[in-house]
Amino acid sequence: MTELKLRLQEGNIERTVTVDQNVFTIGRLPQCNLYLPSGGVSRCHARLRKTDAGVWTIDDLGSKNGTQLNDRFVTSPQELHNGDIIWLGDVSLIVELTHPWGSQGANQELVSQGRTILRNVQQLQQQWIQASGEDGDSSNKDKTIARLKDLVDIARNLSAAASIEAIFSQVQEVVFRYLNSIERLALLIDVTDSGKLELMNAATRNISQQKYLLADGSWISRSICQKVFAEKVAIQTGDAQQDDRFAGEHSILVKDIRSAMAVPLWDENKVVGVLYADAHLSSSHWLKEGEEELSFFSALANLVASSVQRWLLAEKLKNQEVIRQRLERYHSPAVVHQLIALGALPDGRLQPQESEISILFADLVGFTEISERLTPTQIAELLNNLFEEMLQEVFAWGGTLDKYIGDCIMAFFGAPEPQSDHADRAVATAMGMLTRLENLNAKNFWTEPLQLRIAINSGKAVVGDVGSSQRVEYTALGATINLAARMEAISPPGECVVSEATYLMLSQPSCFQKMGDYRFKGINRLVSVYQTNMQ
Repeated sequence: MTELKLRLQEGNIERTVTVDQNVFTIGRLPQCNLYLPSGGVSRCHARLRKTDAGVWTIDDLGSKNGTQLNDRFVTSPQELHNGDIIWLGDVSLIVELTHPWGSQGANQELVSQGRTILRNVQQLQQQWIQASGEDGDSSNKDKTIARLKDLVDIARNLSAAASIEAIFSQVQEVVFRYLNSIERLALLIDVTDSGKLELMNAATRNISQQKYLLADGSWISRSICQKVFAEKVAIQTGDAQQDDRFAGEHSILVKDIRSAMAVPLWDENKVVGVLYADAHLSSSHWLKEGEEELSFFSALANLVASSVQRWLLAEKLKNQEVIRQRLERYHSPAVVHQLIALGALPDGRLQPQESEISILFADLVGFTEISERLTPTQIAELLNNLFEEMLQEVFAWGGTLDKYIGDCIMAFFGAPEPQSDHADRAVATAMGMLTRLENLNAKNFWTEPLQLRIAINSGKAVVGDVGSSQRVEYTALGATINLAARMEAISPPGECVVSEATYLMLSQPSCFQKMGDYRFKGINRLVSVYQTNMQ
């Protein structure tokens, strides 16, 4: 009887769930057979069903994000095979069936009707250099020496490869030279470190079909690849069409795949991907010398793994630098470092979320009148120099720049990293701005003295990346921001005003005195406003 288990991978959590009912539901509701309290999972997301013939299927129950089986969305009941990956939002479930793979150990050679070899990779790494013939067989020794030389050469070339295309080009050249039975070759990598293999590059001996390989990845057996990736085993089948364990394997049946071979990319510490190859016709060559071919293929993959690891690290550093440069426009260097260190940027975005913040507006007094006397170039010079000086105060107190609105600076405190003293930080920034501008005026910073008016309000706001796929802006939204913008207009020149909400949060409120109660457009209540205490 076929037994179904699901290996759940959610972040760093991994556990195995036994499917003990013929109809098994998965979703965010506690009533589901498998309860997955994840944001990307719908209340009743998907259903597993065992048919009368003992075949397990999966279908989607109208979920918001859809159910994905390997790389395809489930639009109708789909049959499950061992090693399949079910994706529900950001949660992955790896299918484990006693059939077709059975429960044999990974370090045991498996032969089905003399056609399939399954080997532990570590064993293959130790024996690949040994020829398959007798000790006196000089042709096998010559072949081994030639391959060893090639692997030394490719190791040297791979160390200089800076792109995934350059890495794959080296692999393709050697594979097609020595493994004559191979028709197609593919490199799959776990780019996001999530257990999801992505097809990075592919090649075929038939050049006319080359452009279709990457566009249509259905020719690759995902079940084989996932087992190789998850269990660090090497698999070779000499006649997949006749092997019961591949019965119903969509890609093998539709694409008429006869022979397939897959090995993991690993460097003794971590598996980062899979090297996969197949042939359209059944290969007697693979049946006779299959283990030697598999050993060589595995040794090659071992060298490739080191290059792929370096490429992944370089890409990660490159992405971090792009993110760092973008974030440094908004955050202090300390906050940027913390965000990147914590990995708080899924998909390179700071997701909108409600936060308790203090928002600050700092506006240049009389800017309209000043700009009438300046050329556009002089206006740009004035604002650039002023903003450069004022932003130093924002960042010094761990603040976040929201945006420049004409001659106005909009900044907030308390996000993306929570700050319990965000009100004190905002006020300290305002005082720093006023003092800095006073000192700049004393040094004839501009042709005439400049003044700021500053307003601060505190409360709840939604903070995060907002916008379209073409343009995203990191900003704060909500009534708290609207009130601060209104308050800025009543601030006396050269002073700072704060709302009552901010005043009550200050550790030293004595630096402010009540200015009065005000009504503002769009706000149906009196707002108590406090101004800088000049005494």
